[in-house]
Amino acid sequence: MKLLRVGPVGAERPALLDETGTLRDLSELVPDIDGTLLADATALTRIREAAAAGGLPALDPAGLRTGAPLAHIGKVVCIGLNYHDHARETGAPIPDEPIVFMKAPDTVVGPDDTVLVPRGSEKTDWEVELAVVIGRTARYLETDEQARAAVAGYTIAHDVSERAFQIERGGQWDKGKNCETFNPLGPWLVTADEVADPQALGVRLWVNGELKQDGTTAEQIFPVAEVVRYLSHFMTLYPGDVINTGTPAGVAMGHPEPKPYLRAGDVVELEIDGLGRQRQELKDA
Repeated sequence: MKLLRVGPVGAERPALLDETGTLRDLSELVPDIDGTLLADATALTRIREAAAAGGLPALDPAGLRTGAPLAHIGKVVCIGLNYHDHARETGAPIPDEPIVFMKAPDTVVGPDDTVLVPRGSEKTDWEVELAVVIGRTARYLETDEQARAAVAGYTIAHDVSERAFQIERGGQWDKGKNCETFNPLGPWLVTADEVADPQALGVRLWVNGELKQDGTTAEQIFPVAEVVRYLSHFMTLYPGDVINTGTPAGVAMGHPEPKPYLRAGDVVELEIDGLGRQRQELKDA
């Protein structure tokens, strides 16, 4: 299933994009798309059956905002330097273990919402990423099979980053990762049964129409199942948690000088095979 949330900020309603591309209203079946729903197999079955029966009311998408596909996110856990080609372009050594940092859930916005360039920013960068959404409580997982079973689905994350704040200002990466609007998410939460192999997805990003990132999740140093299993030994993962799994080569930081960092007025578009497409215009904060 392709689950999503549509409507004004703070008043989104749950919806489903059916096999014909028709947007269907789920608000009479479930209150929202969140961790509670993803952990409830009965509720998910009810949605599938209603969709198959064709009884869900259609929504007119014209002028309808698409919000982040997940509400009430518990935490956003991120993996840095998780693509071989990205590590090469930045001159960083291949990590022995996943590099972990956090983004606050309040950085999450809709897939087509405005992204704000922070005040004082000189190095705002783009990063298209496969995001994993957790569907069951996971702690101390031992096998990749257990890790895969904990995944409810996948979506697209734009891990916007301010490199000077992240790298040059001391302390942790979090300062360059948690600026307002720095995690557009969506458009859809695609349930895990529709993603045959999360390590075989094309990942692309454009800036002002120019292709900047054109990679594949096959380049990941630590695959999805390994990342989920690994994290479960350091923190408990709960339904509705999100994991951003890293970005392929092609970020602004990896370009020669002068590096083409983002500015107000730029338009970023990104997509992952089977997971939809995002578009953001940048404005000054």
